[in-house]
Amino acid sequence: MDELKRVVREGRVELSKVGAVERIEPPSGPIPYMVQIGGLEVIAISEYLRSLTLSDVRPLTVRSYAHDLLRWWRVLAMIEVPWDRATREDVEVMVGWLRTADNPQRHRTITSAAQSGSVNVKTGKPVLGTGYSPSTINHALTVIYCFYEYQHTFGRGPVVNPVPSSRNRRRLGQTRNTPTQHHQRRSPLRQRQPQKAPRSIPDTSWDQLVAVLKHDRDRAIFEFAVSSGARASELLGVCGRHVDWGDSRVWIISKGSTALSPVPVSPLALRYLAAYFAQTREVGMDEQVWGTLRGRRRPLTYWALRRTLQRANDELGTNWSFHDIRHTAATRMAGDPELSLVEVQTVMRHRHLTTTELYLLPRIEDLIDKMQEHYTRPRPMKTFVTGYAADDIAVVFGE
Repeated sequence: MDELKRVVREGRVELSKVGAVERIEPPSGPIPYMVQIGGLEVIAISEYLRSLTLSDVRPLTVRSYAHDLLRWWRVLAMIEVPWDRATREDVEVMVGWLRTADNPQRHRTITSAAQSGSVNVKTGKPVLGTGYSPSTINHALTVIYCFYEYQHTFGRGPVVNPVPSSRNRRRLGQTRNTPTQHHQRRSPLRQRQPQKAPRSIPDTSWDQLVAVLKHDRDRAIFEFAVSSGARASELLGVCGRHVDWGDSRVWIISKGSTALSPVPVSPLALRYLAAYFAQTREVGMDEQVWGTLRGRRRPLTYWALRRTLQRANDELGTNWSFHDIRHTAATRMAGDPELSLVEVQTVMRHRHLTTTELYLLPRIEDLIDKMQEHYTRPRPMKTFVTGYAADDIAVVFGE
C-alpha cells in the first residue's frame, strides 16, 4: 500500500475515469449537480452539495465543488481508502499527484504552439503550464476541508479532519478584536500563490485585435466588454429587452449578486450591434442577443466565443484572454482623471475598493516607454548660487 501511495503521489499513474458529475433537471431542484460513481449517486457528496445549495451558493460553484470531490473520490479509490477513513497522508497523496501530474485541459494538439513555461513576446503573458496551478490545488484543499467539516457536524467521517489547517488561523478565528496586521502563515499543504498584477491590453494591441475580427457580432461583443467591464458569462446572457439604446446601457445579471444591474456601454458598441442586426436580424425581447452565424440560429456559447478569440490570437501571435478585456476596461477607467476610484468600482462592480486600486498601477508597456525616455534624457547639471568660489564648492561637496 505504501508503494502504491508513493506511485500516485509522484504522479506516475493516471487517475481512473470512474464516475461523473451529472446535471440534474430541472436545475431548480434540491441540488443542481450530483456525483455518480458506477451509476450510483454518492450520498455523502449530495448531502454536502444540498447544504451549499440551501446556503444560496451559485450553481456553477456547486458544480466546481462537485468536480473537486469527484477527483478526491478517484484518488481514494486508487489507493483503496474509504472516504470516512481518510487521513492527512491520503490528502498528501492527492496534493503530490496534483503537483506532478499533467492537466488534460492543458494538452496541445498543435506542435507549433508555444511551449509551457515560455512567455509570449507580444503580450508579455506567460503560457500556461501543463500541470495544475497552485490555485487549483488550494481550491481542492478548501473544498475537501469544508466537506469534512460539514460531515463532522453530523458525527460522520474521521475524527480529525484530514486536511490540516493553520494553528495561527484557528487561534485568530477564536480571538476577538484581532489586529489586522497579525501575520497568518499558510496552512500545511497550501501552495504559494504569486500575486499577479492585472494584465490589460495596450491600445495599439487592442486596435490590432479588433481589426482581425471577421464579423460585426464579434466586434460588438468585444466593444461591449471593453466599455462596460462586463464578464463573458454576463454578456452572453443579455436578451433583447436588456439593451437600452436611448441611455447607452445594457442590463446584465451580475456574477456576484445575481441581480439585474445596468452597466454603461460606448456608442461604438451600439453601432457595432446595429450593424450586426442589419447583417442578420433583430432579436426578440426575450431572445438572446448573441447568436451563431451559420445554420439555424442558436445562442452563442462561451466556448464558441472563446474560439473566436483563439482564432484572433493565432493570427496575431498573441495569447490574450477574454478576462484581459475586463482588465483593460478597468485600467482605462482608472486612468481617466475625470473618473473617481469609487465610480470605477461601481461600474466594475468590485466588492472591495482595494480590488479597484490594483488598476492604478502603471502598465509595464507604458513604464518601459517612460524608462527609455529616462535613459536617453541628459543628466541634470548641478548649479550653485553665484558668488561662491569653485575651489570652496569642491571642498564642501567633494566635486
